[in-house]
Amino acid sequence: MQFAEVPLGAPPEVVNAGVGVHGLTAAEERFRLPDLWQLHLYAYEGELDVGGTVHPIRPGHVSLVPAGTEIRFRYRGRSEHLYLHARLADRGGAHRVPVMQDAGAEVPVLDAMLRKAVTATDPVRAAAEAWAVLWRLTELRPRAAGEGPHPAVAAALARIEERLPGPIAVPDIAAAVGLSHNHLTRLFRAGTGSTVVAHVRRRRLQRAEHLLRESTLSIPAIAASVGIPDLQAFNKACRREFGRSPRAVRRGEP
Repeated sequence: MQFAEVPLGAPPEVVNAGVGVHGLTAAEERFRLPDLWQLHLYAYEGELDVGGTVHPIRPGHVSLVPAGTEIRFRYRGRSEHLYLHARLADRGGAHRVPVMQDAGAEVPVLDAMLRKAVTATDPVRAAAEAWAVLWRLTELRPRAAGEGPHPAVAAALARIEERLPGPIAVPDIAAAVGLSHNHLTRLFRAGTGSTVVAHVRRRRLQRAEHLLRESTLSIPAIAASVGIPDLQAFNKACRREFGRSPRAVRRGEP
């Protein structure tokens, strides 16, 4: 396993962060950033060559490459990842971190943390979020066989949660995590015991039940917020899931 010595004695300076989409026009790309560390959280399958050491890329893998290192990506079609380029302060003790790790069940957490760094408008806030991500990487442990969902399933679950208010298509989720529709369907059923469609329906109604009981939002607003804006369809879904209407759920009727 290839490791990097990561100095974490002070917050990093975030120079660039965002969502990268590659593999559309070229199957291979090279990068070398002289003074910037590169962090990537992957949602696809491919390969990363770091100084001659080749690492398989899988959905849910995260890589951290030292500044000045030449890397080469090999893509298999459309490839999307979250990325962060940062200048690390050379102070404090260095921490030994694998260049490539399987984040396993930590994928949703890392995804949320990185997105906060990406969307931060204040450089100090971006640095704080990036620093928290780097510390989190020092605490990851290898995923044991059979432990937790497959990284692609974990990434799909996180993506579904983010998109519950809007339309969700299984092919779109599969593409986002770097798998075919059929491959994701098989992994999802094996990991959760459910289909993607059934999971989306269940999570929408679980969220709707919570909002009906705990919030003062109107029923139309709740229906829209869980991705079922058609009130007739929302009413039918509640009756099918809970055996009663949205109003009855709100009133706590049995």
